[in-house]
Amino acid sequence: MRSSASDRSGVDSLPPLPVTLVLAVQHVLAMYAGAVAVPLVIGGGLIAAGRLNPGDLHHLIVADLFVSGLATIVQSVGLWRFGSRLPLVQGVSFAAAAPMITVGSDHGLPAMYGAVIATGVLMIAVAPVFSRLTRYFPPLVTGTIVMVVGLSLSGVVAGWVRGDDGDPLNVLLAVATVVVIVVHRFAPPTLRPVAVLAGLVGGTVLAQLLGRVSWEGVGGTAWFAVPQPFMFGVPQFLPGAVVTMAVCGLVVMTETSGDLVSVGRIVGRPVDRRTMADGLRADGLSTVLGGIVNTFPYTVFAQNIGLVSLSRVRSRFVVAAAGVLLVVLGLVPRAGAVVAALPQPVLGGAGMALFGMIVASGVRTLAAVEFTETKALVVGIAVMVSLLPTVVPGFFDAFPSWASMILGSGISLGAVVVVTLNILLVHDGMGPARVERLP
Repeated sequence: MRSSASDRSGVDSLPPLPVTLVLAVQHVLAMYAGAVAVPLVIGGGLIAAGRLNPGDLHHLIVADLFVSGLATIVQSVGLWRFGSRLPLVQGVSFAAAAPMITVGSDHGLPAMYGAVIATGVLMIAVAPVFSRLTRYFPPLVTGTIVMVVGLSLSGVVAGWVRGDDGDPLNVLLAVATVVVIVVHRFAPPTLRPVAVLAGLVGGTVLAQLLGRVSWEGVGGTAWFAVPQPFMFGVPQFLPGAVVTMAVCGLVVMTETSGDLVSVGRIVGRPVDRRTMADGLRADGLSTVLGGIVNTFPYTVFAQNIGLVSLSRVRSRFVVAAAGVLLVVLGLVPRAGAVVAALPQPVLGGAGMALFGMIVASGVRTLAAVEFTETKALVVGIAVMVSLLPTVVPGFFDAFPSWASMILGSGISLGAVVVVTLNILLVHDGMGPARVERLP
């Protein structure tokens, strides 16, 4: 491996091309399950709400891979003041699923993508001063918000598991998917990151044996196509939708901040304030691009940081090569159509694992809090209030339209409550927040 004399960290080293490609494929495999799972989940929720044609689901998948690749290249190689120039793979944020389903289901896809674009612009704007905002997002707040994000998807997952007909076989498929995911956690460490992908494959194989998979839409899908900007209409910027996604954007930035510090320590290149700001700007830029090309907010994939640590290959150009491979995958719609054909009960099983882990991630973050009765009360009230529109859809329909748009999202509602109560009752916000990431 070649490395300049001034680059003791190895971040700027360039392995031989064959080695680079092999290592890049390893990074793609480590993040692929998460990269395709989120568009499947969001697309499934929008299909159930009647906002997305099932035949368009594959567009979400390939567009996500395409933008994920571009975002990874910008983050690792750098483009002016965008990108940390560290070995970081970018992918769609798990935290984005619930708010996007909520906004898209209630207000339509143009409003959803308008909110994504606005969130990206906000992320770029606040990146230089974000360290000052983190005082309002201590572990008490971020843990509660992340837990609410997972809980808010419980109704969606239940609908997928039940299916349109409520057939008990649907529950069997979901359970089989969960079992494969759980068993796969005992696989060798290098294979554990693809546990969700293994569950999706295993559940689909069982569904195929039971005659519950249709591949009819795959054959008519093109082999090559470039993702089309604004495919679902001109973006709309509705205040309620923007507020909901903005909360998600701040949580994403909090996660990315922790990941930047973490990878800097792993590769021996400590992250300073300028590098932090540049990395957060890259998140914002990729989120804006995601809204334009019909995808989602983007963040650093923690599992790939683990791979950097495990493999001890610190080169950012290896990660950039992984970004190129993701762009290529994003230009193959037929591959996306294969993934889009997965049965909803199988997605429901994967959703139980994925969003259950999001809830657990919030719980782990809260475990770092030294609880008092007041802090417990703050968390309890915020969680219960956030569940009102989830448990009783339309709870705030009688309110003025501008208020119901904001209050109708359990995530934005819970975030406002926990931030406000933390400021008024706890005063716990003098240090930077830390979000526990998914394993």
